[in-house]
Amino acid sequence: MIFTETRLSGAYQIDLELASDARGFLARTFCTEEFRRHRLDPALVQTTISFNHKKATLRGMHYQAAPFQETKVVRCTRGAIYDVIVDLRRESKTFRQWIAIELTAQNHRMIYIPKDFAHGFQTLEDDTEILYYMSEIFHPESAAGLRWNDPLLAIHWPLPHPIMSPKDETYPTISE
Repeated sequence: MIFTETRLSGAYQIDLELASDARGFLARTFCTEEFRRHRLDPALVQTTISFNHKKATLRGMHYQAAPFQETKVVRCTRGAIYDVIVDLRRESKTFRQWIAIELTAQNHRMIYIPKDFAHGFQTLEDDTEILYYMSEIFHPESAAGLRWNDPLLAIHWPLPHPIMSPKDETYPTISE
């Protein structure tokens, strides 16, 4: 695995090192030792799949509040997504800043999202599936989110007219 730190401290793009031959390829997608070597939290206790029927589906911006903050590793296993993370760490130099990375089934790219980051994505193709590895069990009472179109964050979403849940549409802004 190739770990590349993003401009948001502690958040990494992870590219797989493919061992390819005529049959296809083999690639490691997780290794506790490699995560520790990069000072990343290797404690992953839950995996979840998100399947999305339609292009332009937008999910986010989600996070788990204290005391159940979680680290996530996200990978697109079918289709393509525009994946966005926002730094919510008040002490961070990049507080309230965001980045986006395109994750596709073809590029096999993953993103490591530290605790105290919000996460969301927009599907770029129909029938898109995303795999999440998480460091904390889901706690509904700690589930929280930010408004996807918060003017202070000014996240650029690639597709107009997103398909969303009512809950995701009504999260508060970061200043609220």
